[in-house]
Amino acid sequence: MKIIKDPKIMQRIIWNLKSKKKKIGFVPTMGALHEGHLSLVRASRKENDITVVSIFVNPAQFGPHEDYRAYPRSFGPDQKKCKAEHVDFIFYPRAQVMYPAGYATYTYVEGLSEVLCGQKRPGHFKGVATIVLKLLHIIMPDHVYFGMKDYQQYIIIKKMAEDLNLGITVIGLPIIRERIGLAMSSRNAYLTREEKEEATLLSMALFYAKGLVETGEAQGGKVVKSIYRILLSGRIIKPRDIDYISIMDSKTLTELKIVQKPCVIALAVRIGKARLIDNIIL
Repeated sequence: MKIIKDPKIMQRIIWNLKSKKKKIGFVPTMGALHEGHLSLVRASRKENDITVVSIFVNPAQFGPHEDYRAYPRSFGPDQKKCKAEHVDFIFYPRAQVMYPAGYATYTYVEGLSEVLCGQKRPGHFKGVATIVLKLLHIIMPDHVYFGMKDYQQYIIIKKMAEDLNLGITVIGLPIIRERIGLAMSSRNAYLTREEKEEATLLSMALFYAKGLVETGEAQGGKVVKSIYRILLSGRIIKPRDIDYISIMDSKTLTELKIVQKPCVIALAVRIGKARLIDNIIL
């Protein structure tokens, strides 16, 4: 496994591999790797000749009062995990290299970026789309892998790849959950023991909602109310902590008043220092 910090060197390596007809798989991450990330790495290893993992905490997707400085960084352990999974390359650039002085070019996917997390975090998905597009130009993969916990991100990147004719297959893989049901996330590290126990209400509410729909409930408002009741049944989560609960079309992210499959039930909740997102696909 090699660690590359310079985009130009990374590109030269990729060009050489492609000249040898090697198939490239790419897993973009912000580090603090967990089993969810590693499931993407394993999928890439199965489907490609070469697997590249990027580790870059992207300042462009954090708002002025968000947790960019505090975001978990653990390159040493991340490196060991990648090596154990037989990753071929870690791309580990510095922020000053990816966004040099005078940087002025950004990417924005209209219609999908303003809703859900985009409504609560203005500019977030402009930063996400921009860094992913830059990374895709550097790595030039055949396949790129995303976890479905960040479902909106996955749909935005998929749309961007289609609209810009990137010729890259965007693959979304299922959420990996902890034994208690909590969706794995680097931000789970912010949670105290009590907060982590409370956070299990998110998955509990989503699976209950899935059961309601599968037994015939089609009124979106009733399903959403049931999720609210479960989220507020604990001791920590208050109404002000719930950023959104949404039942949406799985492709357009359009809000559904009448539940129609395929759809996604998604939510975002603040618990302590963490803003947690989760979803379930029907």
